[in-house]
Amino acid sequence: MNISRLLSELPKVDLHVHLDGSVQPTTLLKLAEDQGISLPSENAFELIPYVQVEENCTSLTEYLMKFDFVLPFLQTKQSLEQVAYEVVGQAAEHQIKYIEVRFAPQLHRRNGLSTADTIHHVIQGLRQGESQFGVKARVIAICMRNHTVAMNIAVVEAASLFLGHGLVAVDLAGDETKFPAGLFREVFAVARKLQIPVTIHAGEAAGSENIKEAITHLGARRIGHGVRLRENSELMDIIREQKIPLELCPTSNIQTKAVYDWSSYPIRDYFDQGIVLTINTDNPGVSGTNLTKEYQIIAEKFGFTIKEITKLIMNGVEASFLEDDEKAMLRRDFEKILNKLGVYDSIDIPQ
Repeated sequence: MNISRLLSELPKVDLHVHLDGSVQPTTLLKLAEDQGISLPSENAFELIPYVQVEENCTSLTEYLMKFDFVLPFLQTKQSLEQVAYEVVGQAAEHQIKYIEVRFAPQLHRRNGLSTADTIHHVIQGLRQGESQFGVKARVIAICMRNHTVAMNIAVVEAASLFLGHGLVAVDLAGDETKFPAGLFREVFAVARKLQIPVTIHAGEAAGSENIKEAITHLGARRIGHGVRLRENSELMDIIREQKIPLELCPTSNIQTKAVYDWSSYPIRDYFDQGIVLTINTDNPGVSGTNLTKEYQIIAEKFGFTIKEITKLIMNGVEASFLEDDEKAMLRRDFEKILNKLGVYDSIDIPQ
């Protein structure tokens, strides 16, 4: 079996994918019709430039404009359920067996939904997708850096109502440069009190000090992106020793200019130094990517072998926020598929 076909057939995990970064043009057409909102075109192909960046994307600002276009369509319970359902369907196309979909509840309340309502309806959509496509799906609620402490605490408190019932963690996202991680200790102290697992976007648009703050004071068990970890060798040692996974999103990291080009992308260095890495899509709709493509990229550009890629995949299983019994079941499912594909015996499964 050639490597491209094997990569497409490998079971996968996507731990870092944004709901509003996964909307397809065909879905926008339906949502616009249902909600009576006009679009610049009624042709799905002609909508692509509005929702997807081009290969020569020049900045994070340009990248984020795509979310501004999509967000008005995601303000109803029906739209949240529909898009969540479709994210699971898209995952199934690439043999993803487990997905953690994140979104910011406060961004979806323009039409009167409560914070808890938004979480409920995203979970409903994910559950419909689970039933239809056989992909296990969970939600992560995002606190936004540009929101008030009160708004973010409301997200954490609403998230606690669904912990163990479709929700697995809370996150912090947004403009890392203007709003460093240290501003959010009060918010994530509430998460710690409510025993909600935490992942933090850090070391993407700003420096490694945000990663240190995230793990030291915000309680992060995983780091979203973390590409600037290499700026601090002592912190790299801590991340490695504590086995704190990084949620790398290669295509997105290049498009947003978190890393300037592929020659300076640190994935090989991190992997060789024993950092626990996971590979993810971030925003498949905006980036024009999928998880199979992400693995193809690291195989082609950084020489990752099937053995190494399978280890990265199993890192995703182990780094998931599933409860121990569910994680053990997922691990067994992956081992069974990998055995069938003839690649399981050749790897060292992370503990």
